[in-house]
Amino acid sequence: MDSLNSLVDGFGTALTPLNLLWAAVGVLLGTAIGVLPGIGPAMAVALLLPVTYGLEPTGAFIMFAGIYYGAMFGGSTTSILLNTPGESAAVVAAIEGNPMAKSGRGAQALAAAAGGHFAGGMIGTVLLVALAPAVAALAVDIGAPDYFAIMVLAFIAVTSVLGSSRIRGLASLLVGLSIGLVGLDRMTGRPRLTFGSLQLADGIDVVIVAVGLFAIGEALWVAAHLRRGTADALPVGRPWLARSDLRRTWKPWLRGPLIGFPFGAIPAGGAEIPTFLSYVTEKRLSRHRDEFGRGAIEGVAGPESAASASAAGTLVSMLTLGLPTTAVAAVMLAAFQQYGIQPGPLLFEREPQLVWGLIASLFVGMVLLLALNLPLAPLWARLLRIPRPYLYAGILFFASVGAYAVGGEALDLVVLLVIGLIGFGMRRYGLPVLPAVIGVILGPAAEQQLRRALQISDGSLTGLVDTPFSVTVYCVVALLLTWPLISRALARRRNLTS
Repeated sequence: MDSLNSLVDGFGTALTPLNLLWAAVGVLLGTAIGVLPGIGPAMAVALLLPVTYGLEPTGAFIMFAGIYYGAMFGGSTTSILLNTPGESAAVVAAIEGNPMAKSGRGAQALAAAAGGHFAGGMIGTVLLVALAPAVAALAVDIGAPDYFAIMVLAFIAVTSVLGSSRIRGLASLLVGLSIGLVGLDRMTGRPRLTFGSLQLADGIDVVIVAVGLFAIGEALWVAAHLRRGTADALPVGRPWLARSDLRRTWKPWLRGPLIGFPFGAIPAGGAEIPTFLSYVTEKRLSRHRDEFGRGAIEGVAGPESAASASAAGTLVSMLTLGLPTTAVAAVMLAAFQQYGIQPGPLLFEREPQLVWGLIASLFVGMVLLLALNLPLAPLWARLLRIPRPYLYAGILFFASVGAYAVGGEALDLVVLLVIGLIGFGMRRYGLPVLPAVIGVILGPAAEQQLRRALQISDGSLTGLVDTPFSVTVYCVVALLLTWPLISRALARRRNLTS
């Protein structure tokens, strides 16, 4: 009841005209920036930090929340329409959303994504209000072996369900893990694969990798094929979901938060793992498995709902523990400190108006996101009518600007081009791009958690399976690896009996 009363007070703060204005501005700015390839929510919040110096803290963080959700939806928009994710959480949306767009259902894919963001954000924020103390306690208890097990599960899941073969998925994952090795060893400080370059000592930013593999690789691939023929403008469908689409999306919308929220709240969190796991889950449960890879709407609705709920879960660790689990949370933590506020267990007591106003603004931001962006779905879908040469020239320009903005180094543009050529080669030889991005995002963190777990156990491999949670996750991994063999054996037995 105390939480409910505090939330009501928070709505009193969030629904003032000025704070509503900041929420609307945040959603529109976030969506507009998220649509640009390579400029995700973390960069959007970071770029707008100086703008908020003159604002009081509550209004500033309400606007940040709008930017966060708006940029996530913007990243999904460019991912669906152009096969170019604006940020890493939108990577999965391209798998089914882009084929939908190419078949004339781009507006339906955008509507499914918007509905997923709304449902996931609403359910995730309700869980944030109701379960924050319990989830925070769970996050404290999870150790290095558990983190490593979760990341192994993500690796196996993404290589098992994508691409024409597991071997190609594994090869793509190894490419990503190799790129993730570039930079200084986090434990020893020794350079790896830097080729003597000081600029590479900090590693290659995941934004550059994602933009290079997706945007540059896609642009080069399209340019190579445009020589053989002209590309007609793709048709654009209706902006609203039909009744048949709603029947296929409402269950993924509700399942997504159950996967996304816990992963956002734990320190191994972020929206990358739950979006992949949601995609795997929807593919397993769908009655339309034959459509996956060719434009299944469940493959858009579930992961987008999981991503939005993960964003709400991210705030659990940041507000209650002062522990940022994503790049956006890290930037927001810096913003808190800029105002002389330290997130942690005492934040709810010392700054109740700020905290509950921020939480209430998440509900308001979700409504604004749906109200502002769903009617704009046909407008975003019209991007498909731009002639391909001009469209991909624009993508190359904005991708280069986004990559250069990451570190301000000319070398970043060279790295972007090299990774773009790798992405082109992967398309040429049928390697899925997604496992490579996963390897870059999770590879360094998985290595760090593995080494920590082995240090704790004095080098014994049993230290990786000394908790019930890690054992459970490895059982799931074993099931994923052996399921094709098991299903084949069961099918053979059914044929023999029949």
